[in-house]
Amino acid sequence: MLTQEDKVLLGKKGITEQQMQEELAYFESGFPYLKLEAAASIERGILVPEEKAVEEYLNAWNTYKQADKKIMKFVPASGAASRMFKNMFAFMDADYNDPHTDFEKDFFAHIHCFAFYEDLNKVCIKNEGKDVDTLISEKNYKAVVADMLQEKGLNYGNLPKGLLKFHNYEKGSRTAMEEHLVEGALYTAGTNREVNIHFTVSSEHVKLFTELVKEKAPIYAAMFDVNYNISFSIQKPSTDTIAVDMENKPFRVDGKLFFRPGGHGSLIENLNDLDADIVFIKNVDNVVPDKLKDDTVKYKNLIAGVLVSYQQKAFKYLNILETGKYTHDLLAEMAHFLQHDLCCRKPDIKTLEDTELAIYLYKKLNRPMRVCGMVKNVGEPGGGPFLAYNPDGTISLQILESSQIEMNDVEKKSMFQKGTHFNPVDLVCGIKDYKGNAFNLLQYVDKSTGFISQKSKDGRDLKALEHPGLWNGSMSDWNTIFVEVPLNTFNPVKTVNDLLHPQHQG
Repeated sequence: MLTQEDKVLLGKKGITEQQMQEELAYFESGFPYLKLEAAASIERGILVPEEKAVEEYLNAWNTYKQADKKIMKFVPASGAASRMFKNMFAFMDADYNDPHTDFEKDFFAHIHCFAFYEDLNKVCIKNEGKDVDTLISEKNYKAVVADMLQEKGLNYGNLPKGLLKFHNYEKGSRTAMEEHLVEGALYTAGTNREVNIHFTVSSEHVKLFTELVKEKAPIYAAMFDVNYNISFSIQKPSTDTIAVDMENKPFRVDGKLFFRPGGHGSLIENLNDLDADIVFIKNVDNVVPDKLKDDTVKYKNLIAGVLVSYQQKAFKYLNILETGKYTHDLLAEMAHFLQHDLCCRKPDIKTLEDTELAIYLYKKLNRPMRVCGMVKNVGEPGGGPFLAYNPDGTISLQILESSQIEMNDVEKKSMFQKGTHFNPVDLVCGIKDYKGNAFNLLQYVDKSTGFISQKSKDGRDLKALEHPGLWNGSMSDWNTIFVEVPLNTFNPVKTVNDLLHPQHQG
């Protein structure tokens, strides 16, 4: 039973009682596994354009950028960097004082290579009265780490990745956020030289992001002859989800209902609020220095060119369908485009009469569209590309996490393990329809594809619920195209030592 205090809390968050009851029901029932047809591959569903087609797609994007369209870059940047420093937090808590693990040894052996080294050196001098090299020579390793992680120093253990210095340059160093400003200038600016970038951030970090943009954006605006429009939003409190105890009863702290952030799938609400025709989506930590940006920019332009080319074709067909002036042969052409190019198949499509087929084609073509870069599988964790069944019996391309696949089924597990590609979170999305109206993206979410995980709060076990992932269930009912992109366009920074890899060194 909900108390009056519970109802007030729900009201403040903007969560309805029905919404909470639906979430509680998922804890009881769990989320169903998706029915798979096959892993997507170059033979089935992943496009690898030939050289001539690549040039055509690049030209298509260049032409599109000259039109009066709003292009935006969307960067989820709220995640704290604490996991990036997990190994160094462990070193701080360890019962030994010298570097012991290979990770710890690598960190200290190459400490001068980090883009944040100069800043770290300054705070060590300020706080310890000694520079980094002196502290290391005296075997005072933990003082160095404390000044890197803790609030008294750089506070990197509590900041989001976007605010950390990733790369060194002759004229200084850049944060991950700055690298996204540079990328935005390189592939989103059209004839008006406007660069629109939207970051989703935590409420406690809005001020820090805003200050950094105020300081740095004018520098890159002059460097690339662009005008930046930088905006921020936070994950909405209404997308928080109720936590439960191990008996699936609402979890309470001091008598109050306990809610947790609903995962990155909640950001579909933030994306839905944007006013843009085309939106690029990329994780905040997947950036490289300028010397390696050529491939990143080329393939961003390529997948955008694929999107606008396919979108223009879909728009042409939708305009024809709206008039009602079509032939049987033209409907067959549209059906081939939907089934072959967009890989959205209806097993019994040949049984439909022309009028039924026209209605079906209109419904399926008139949806948000996304192109997702796929890299060859090298054992990295992440979502994989699959052909999966939808609730209406159609089969389409989906990005799935392992938790959505029934691993107890030998056939399904084999599909997952033999997958040739995975999704590095490299998307470009068309979020307006053929009439220029914004889609309501919330209508295209498959709510039955969430995640349940076990967490703890103050030493007590709880179960947490995450909304369907942003590029998983939250985009389930979109038209989807997969395009192979090179592995060198995927350079995430999951641990601090990843910054020592050659692709992150100047």
